[in-house]
Amino acid sequence: MTFWRNIASIAARRLDLAECAECPPGPPGQDPAFSTAVTALGAKLAKADGSADGHEFEAFAQVFHPDPASEQNIHRLYDLARQTTHGFESYAKRLAKRYRSCPQLLEDVLDGLFHIAKADGAVTQDELDYLERVAELFGLSPLAFRRLSATHLGAGADDPYVILDVPADAEDEVVRKAWRSALSDAHPDRARARGLPAEFIEVAEAKAAAINAAFSTVMRERRELGLAAAG
Repeated sequence: MTFWRNIASIAARRLDLAECAECPPGPPGQDPAFSTAVTALGAKLAKADGSADGHEFEAFAQVFHPDPASEQNIHRLYDLARQTTHGFESYAKRLAKRYRSCPQLLEDVLDGLFHIAKADGAVTQDELDYLERVAELFGLSPLAFRRLSATHLGAGADDPYVILDVPADAEDEVVRKAWRSALSDAHPDRARARGLPAEFIEVAEAKAAAINAAFSTVMRERRELGLAAAG
């Protein structure tokens, strides 16, 4: 199954037609504007790390696999677009405007772009900045981007969501429950009650402090995002 048909089937499964009343008619894979924007975004991403050669299209085609009938035109557009990253924001904005009521579809596109970015075995900071900017232009939340990034690249050990062992898009109450549970398990009083030596108590205190700090960071970020959205 080609990417275009696959993305259309995903849209049909996940999206409520009433919620997508403003979307162009027909599946995305049959929308030339969709194909053009996705191709340009993939090509310009390949240039984001400073270089792009003929092998980059192979990685693109493995993810966003064009129909045979349109592959020549897609390749021509790709070669033109990959000369520079300039203009990628315009394509992202067009795609976001055209499919603004279909956020899951936009997230699926970003998911595919992550696959392209890591196709050469490494994702540079420039590529990550590119992807984050596309997510922002798509109107995806920072938490959604964080979740996708962690899915593809893994999360750092110091990531507060990793420390609390919850996904980045977990509900507030789920985060609080995880915090209370983790803090209860790591509380220094438990180590003292078991008569463990001072070294173990110090470790427990450090772990409890890290858990509290992670919870504070998550809640602060969410408050800031809420204020930003309200503004």
